[in-house]
Amino acid sequence: MTHASETTVPRPGGGFRIDLKAAAPFIALAVLLVFGALLNPNFVSAANLLNVLTRCAFIAIIAVGATFVIASGGLDLSVGSMAAFIAGSMILIMNGMGGDPTIGTIALAMLIALGIGALCGLANGVVTTAGRIEPFIVTLGTMGIFRALVIWLAEGGSIAMKDQELRALYRPVYFGNVFGIPIPVLVFLAVAAIAAFVLYKTRFGRHVLAVGSNEEVARYSGIPVGRVRTLTYVVQGLCVAVAVLVYVPRLGAATPTTGLLWELQAITAVVIGGTALRGGTGRVWGTVCGALILEVVGNIMVLSDLVSEYLIGAVQGAIIIVAMLVQRSMSRRT
Repeated sequence: MTHASETTVPRPGGGFRIDLKAAAPFIALAVLLVFGALLNPNFVSAANLLNVLTRCAFIAIIAVGATFVIASGGLDLSVGSMAAFIAGSMILIMNGMGGDPTIGTIALAMLIALGIGALCGLANGVVTTAGRIEPFIVTLGTMGIFRALVIWLAEGGSIAMKDQELRALYRPVYFGNVFGIPIPVLVFLAVAAIAAFVLYKTRFGRHVLAVGSNEEVARYSGIPVGRVRTLTYVVQGLCVAVAVLVYVPRLGAATPTTGLLWELQAITAVVIGGTALRGGTGRVWGTVCGALILEVVGNIMVLSDLVSEYLIGAVQGAIIIVAMLVQRSMSRRT
């Protein structure tokens, strides 16, 4: 079971030793940063590094939610389609409010978006646990449902914010900064910090890891397995909604392709971060590091001529396969 510190474990005789499994993603990120600097000096510029952090915010936030689901032994393939559905619904709500654009209009739309995200996650969780259906099948189905709903709402086109004043009022949520730190970066760090506290320091977090480790033992210990699993999907839905709140002001629109393949990136970030797909472990900060690794790899590909930037998806797919092979190899050794 993962403890508060993800990279150190206590020694029997006192003190701490480095947990190589937990430290691996951070070491890999450091190596990538050095490699990127050697390839292109512009890679380590403050502007580029802040851009990398900002662009990885969406996947990092969603992947934090995925850490809870996967740690409990579940899986959610619908997050990309869910993000598109929430974004489209949120924009339609703002377009339909009318009146003079105010911060209150945006705040109300944000609250509704969070509610939609929680309900989407609740639907995934209830069908999975009450229906006793494999989460892969359930979320594969809802992935299609959410994507179809977006296409229907957009009538095959896009859903854009009509009020330019409202859009200008909302833009700082993505493009603004606090003391030089982009707001999306602050948001994903806050989400990660809250998630780490919940997973490592609360009863719910311990129950999540126990359910993922051994469902039968958890049930005999009095843990409400179904409720815990369902709540992890609600957490996932809320994280998707938070990512959407930061994403919408970037483009001011949602399309049927919004969030495409985000589920692949989120799961890859979780696996790279050291959370086992079989459940029982959860490394929130490792997940954040995994999201950063994916964005750094993409950034290096853009700034160099080693591999075409059009192959970013292929490289990310290869990364998750390699990460799984490494994870399995390290599990056999222990």
